[in-house]
Amino acid sequence: MFKYLDLCVELKKSIIAKEGLFQYRNMFQSVNVGSLENVIRGYLRMAEEKTESAREQSQQAVIDIDDLDNLATPESILLSAVSGEDAQDRSDRTILTPWVKFLWESYCQCLELLRTNAHCETLYHDIARMAFSFCLKYNRKTEFRKLCDKLRKHLEDISKLPIQVANVSLTKPETQQYNLETRLVQLDSAIQMELWQEAYKAIEDIHGLMNLSKKPPVSKTMANYYQKLAMVFWKAGYYLFHAAALFKLFQLSKDMKKNITADELQRMACCVLLATLSIPLPSAHPEFDRFIETDKSPLEKAQRLATLLTLPQPPTRASLIRDLVRMNVVQRASPELQELYQALEVDFNPLTLCKRVHDVTSKLQGDEQYIPPLQDVTLVKLIRQVSQVYQSVNFKRLLELALFTTPFHLERLLVDCVRHNDMQIRIDHGAGCVHFGMDLSETPRETASDGPILQSMPSDQLRTQLIKMANVLNEALNVINPNLNRAAKDKMRIQIVQHYKENMAREHQRILERHKIIEDRKEYLERMNTVREEEEQRRAEEVARAQAQLEERRLQQEREERERKRQENEIQLIKDRNFKEKMQEISKTPHGQKMLNKLGEEEIKNMDAEQIAKKEAEELQKEKREMQQKLKSQEKKIDYFERAKRLEEIPLLQKSFDERQVEEKKLWEEQEARKIAELVIERERAVETRKRLARMKEDSDEFLSNLKSGRDTLYQDKMKEYEKRYNEERVKRLTKRKEERYAERKAAWIKEKEEEKRRKQEEEERQRVEEERRKKEEEEAQKKAEKAEEERKRMETLNRQAEMQRKREEEALKRLQEKEKQLAGSKPAPAAAPAPAEKGVWRP
Repeated sequence: MFKYLDLCVELKKSIIAKEGLFQYRNMFQSVNVGSLENVIRGYLRMAEEKTESAREQSQQAVIDIDDLDNLATPESILLSAVSGEDAQDRSDRTILTPWVKFLWESYCQCLELLRTNAHCETLYHDIARMAFSFCLKYNRKTEFRKLCDKLRKHLEDISKLPIQVANVSLTKPETQQYNLETRLVQLDSAIQMELWQEAYKAIEDIHGLMNLSKKPPVSKTMANYYQKLAMVFWKAGYYLFHAAALFKLFQLSKDMKKNITADELQRMACCVLLATLSIPLPSAHPEFDRFIETDKSPLEKAQRLATLLTLPQPPTRASLIRDLVRMNVVQRASPELQELYQALEVDFNPLTLCKRVHDVTSKLQGDEQYIPPLQDVTLVKLIRQVSQVYQSVNFKRLLELALFTTPFHLERLLVDCVRHNDMQIRIDHGAGCVHFGMDLSETPRETASDGPILQSMPSDQLRTQLIKMANVLNEALNVINPNLNRAAKDKMRIQIVQHYKENMAREHQRILERHKIIEDRKEYLERMNTVREEEEQRRAEEVARAQAQLEERRLQQEREERERKRQENEIQLIKDRNFKEKMQEISKTPHGQKMLNKLGEEEIKNMDAEQIAKKEAEELQKEKREMQQKLKSQEKKIDYFERAKRLEEIPLLQKSFDERQVEEKKLWEEQEARKIAELVIERERAVETRKRLARMKEDSDEFLSNLKSGRDTLYQDKMKEYEKRYNEERVKRLTKRKEERYAERKAAWIKEKEEEKRRKQEEEERQRVEEERRKKEEEEAQKKAEKAEEERKRMETLNRQAEMQRKREEEALKRLQEKEKQLAGSKPAPAAAPAPAEKGVWRP
């Protein structure tokens, strides 16, 4: 299989490799999964090596330029002007791009091959990560989008698969973890390639996989998720959700990380506080915006983004600041950021607000991306605070208070505050001032204020005037007549207490009965769910078994059909090959080409090789006959024509020869006369030049002699200096070479001595080891001899003891026999009958 894939890689035949891999998978996916995995990894490794070598070859093709002084040739200039590409781009397109395309197709084929196989799930995700690395390495953004869509489609297909042993199931924790890790790699790759739309889709996939899991992911995974989510939100301009993600990361690190240091906690607190303070102030949109119905309203988008953060509802700037205060994030931040929080959210001092913020932002290091939004928030707060203090202010004075802005930017902020219905502002360009809250007939919607408030605007006071009046009148009425309606209130209180006492027992019993009904209902629903789940599981198993049988039959039919088609294709290929070889042989001859031109394509397809050969022979004979007839007629015609032509051209040739002789003679005479005249003129000019230059010969000889003498003196001086430097350098080098030879001989002598000393030590050590071994062997031999001697002595002692014991036993036996004989001789014969009665008595 490796030879087959190697040949496919060499020929860049990805489709043929795909067919081979699919057949190999069908044969070995249930028998030897390790072999299938090794084959696929080897195939991808060969494709990657070829692509990398093509990349190096493409770069080397640009480096190997013949003329380094003329890098921009006319051809390259014309090509760059026409196509907009440089030499490297053209080299990549010619050498590298085919291999990159082949490697991309290989990744896609392997992913498609393994997408539903549970046994190769690890290999599937490894290949997906290799494909992400490929897109990063070669900067293939289009392929990265296609890869993300392909993986998303595979995940949808997996969720629709029936429950089988061989299929991938999203209910398994291992499968969920594999997919989660792959999506995190996808998110990281999308961020590195700055594909923020794909990064957002990857975040949605990760959130969906987290919801599928019954147990929450590990803390490290969640921290990585929140960190990447915060980066994506920042790039998308969602500063509010960026701060919320960082706050989630801070909470997670604080609760789960046991060995977190105070410096790390302070750094995270500073980052969260900066992100929260950088959130733009919410604008009070006009009232009719609430009733505009669109497909994707901002509220739905905010709710969807909050879901990614596992928040029940979208956060707000005020809620995040309250959470920061509640979690002591402000107290954990650095003193500079605490001062920034104090200036923006606590203190009311528009005259020093921008200065205090500028002093803090000028010290920020590593968080410079938060400075522009912080400055915008500061300017909006400055405008709000100034509007509560001044009715009108000079524009130049307002620009002086805003240290880090331009007049155009400040004016744009003023217009935005009015456009979002936040404030009432009017800019008087003629007087160069800004007016605040002049129109009492208009007022914004009542919203919670962001930051400190000194006093309300006149329009706000006018809006709440009637409410305040009603509250004051009620308070005055209670002061004037405190006993008003007291009797009615006491009577109502007594009735309420009496009604409660009458219905207390009945309500208590009703609540108890309701609890019992609820419990019974829960038990009934649990039983029904259990029965339904068992029934669904049984049906699923039956469906799975039926589908497995159908799949097995389908695979068997496919194998048989493939085998039949393969045999038919082989037979057809052999026929086609023979037919093509015959046709090529025929088409090489002229008569064969004529014969093929006369026959149609359908007629040729319906004929076999023998019929074509017969047609060819007939055509050849016919052509020979026609050619012989043509040659005979042509021979006669040429003979008559040639004879007539020669008779007519003889006088014409004679006349042309005579005319050409006269013309050539005349032309030769003219050329000779012109040559003689030119030589005479050249001789006269040379004599005149010689006379003119003869006057300067002495000066020229004198100048040359002076120049040669000066150059000879300079040459001799330089030769002396060269010989002197040469001798000095020769002495130096001879001395150095002598010292080096001495040092080398000394080093060789020392090394030889060391070697000799080492050899002596080794010889002594070897002799010592040999002596110890010999002594040890002698001791062991002596011990063995002693042990053998002891064993021999012990055996002799045992033998003597056994011999003595045997003799004693023999003597005892003899004595017993003699005793029995004596007893037998002393007693009468009849008295010997009772002896068997002592059967149970032990006798030695």
